[in-house]
Amino acid sequence: MLLQIPEVLSADAVAYFRKRLESADWVDGRVTAGYESAKVKRNTQLPEESEVALELGDLILTALEGNKLFISAALPSRVFPPLFNRYGPGNGFGAHVDNAIRQGLDAETRIRTDLSCTLFLSGPEEYDGGELAIDDTYGTHHVKLAAGDMVLYPSTSLHAVTPVTRGQRIASFFWLQSMIRDDGQRTLLFDLDRAIQGLSADLPDHASVVPLTGIYHNLIRRWADL
Repeated sequence: MLLQIPEVLSADAVAYFRKRLESADWVDGRVTAGYESAKVKRNTQLPEESEVALELGDLILTALEGNKLFISAALPSRVFPPLFNRYGPGNGFGAHVDNAIRQGLDAETRIRTDLSCTLFLSGPEEYDGGELAIDDTYGTHHVKLAAGDMVLYPSTSLHAVTPVTRGQRIASFFWLQSMIRDDGQRTLLFDLDRAIQGLSADLPDHASVVPLTGIYHNLIRRWADL
């Protein structure tokens, strides 16, 4: 599943993030890359332990806790603390697959990466290039969203960030471990949940709402990996 989640951050929140990031200390982005990824990664990012990264990461996690579309699509079990990167002219990230396991600053933040997230903090008019290119069975999808919007996609996907030729592309990126390991099962649950919500909104007293909700939760019981 590849899904756009709009307005995770408001315009005011994005402005605050950008102000905080302007004065932050950036380091070589290869510090969090695996051996193969480091060969094709050219960007800068905030150190995981930096005060700014920890503060802004907590704000993102708080926003996502109240985002119904994110919860429905991801069914998150554990979320890796958000990181922040920056691409300037000449920077890019060649084709790669994210590490299967991410280890944070302590053992408690070690997760299996089921889903990858990119939250855009620069608007598409601020830079040229810098598209997130994600491959799946339907081809390559080029993603370049408004500031405050986020894309969610399977961490198993081959993906890249195309070279930036003008301006700066600033984003937050992170991973999560879902309660539902299998992407196909997770997609079916998302589709079922959205259908139930639509039926409930259009016909709130329809007799099928309750049994369909029961089927949804029984499928989670069958498939959940906690």
